[in-house]
Amino acid sequence: MDDKAIEPEVVALTADHMPAAARIRRIALWQRLPWLPDVHTPEEDEQYWRMHLLPNCAILGATMGSRLVGVIAYGDDWIEQLYVLPDFQGMGIGSSLLGCAKKEMDEIRLWTFQRNAGARAFYERHGFAAEEETDGTDNEEKEPDVLYHWRRLADVIPAPQPFGS
Repeated sequence: MDDKAIEPEVVALTADHMPAAARIRRIALWQRLPWLPDVHTPEEDEQYWRMHLLPNCAILGATMGSRLVGVIAYGDDWIEQLYVLPDFQGMGIGSSLLGCAKKEMDEIRLWTFQRNAGARAFYERHGFAAEEETDGTDNEEKEPDVLYHWRRLADVIPAPQPFGS
């Protein structure tokens, strides 16, 4: 069966999913940004998902058939993680996951690396604006990064019209 022909389903992830979520992050990050230093082992990545993200964030996954192909961790007006396996990018999976977070938060901030042109274009297409750029001194990879911000626009309600006009 061709997983790409199946419509993705967004599901809440549990502790049992954390090894797969950590693997998706590792695969997506290193295939798209191979110059980044590998600062953590796969075991440390999994522990981070299980011990830090799971208790503090909403974590959703996109599945196609029985395969987890994308993940997002978010809360408190931040997206902590958003990754889609490279073979499944460009299919609307990242947009679906991001849409779930946007439904729950009125504003969102997130960091991405300045050289991650694909992620930057993705977030800008979804209404995020670059707010701050750094030289990377404060991140583990020491890679220049950029802070993005999105804010829900206020609903425009037409002014009441006088009766009979």
